[in-house]
Amino acid sequence: MTKTVIINGANARTSRVNAIQQYIVENVKEVSTIEVFDLPANDLISANFASEAIKATNTLVEQADVVVLLTPVYKGAYSGILKTYLDLIPQKGFENKQIIPIAVGGTAHHLLAIDYALKPVISALGATSISQGVFIVDKQIERSEQGFTIEEGIKERIHQQLIQDQVTV
Repeated sequence: MTKTVIINGANARTSRVNAIQQYIVENVKEVSTIEVFDLPANDLISANFASEAIKATNTLVEQADVVVLLTPVYKGAYSGILKTYLDLIPQKGFENKQIIPIAVGGTAHHLLAIDYALKPVISALGATSISQGVFIVDKQIERSEQGFTIEEGIKERIHQQLIQDQVTV
């Protein structure tokens, strides 16, 4: 069975990115999550490779076959908090893993943030199998009193990407 880990680069639990994480968790077998905003801020900022929390999250990445990177898009790029964690992944930490980038942005003008901002960093971490990824305009994820509602077309695109990348759904 394929082991999947989600690295969530949102800055808060109220981010629409969390709706995507929840959808994947509900639809994928054998999935773990890393919510970067829950990691010790001092360890992230000071690049503390010796941190027990960082070591534990890196072990989840090491054991995964598939890594889903979730990020909001800010100023045409992935989140800074995600970058602080990616800096703590070992040099070849994404080697022999299927990487699925998913970004949520405020406008379709940020569509290329995955290709031009995120994929070069993913490649630098040793990834050779990077999916096209999924870009979502944030208005396709509605806030409600019960949480979030994702448009059906977005759910279908995510589901198809997971199947294409042989994630066990």
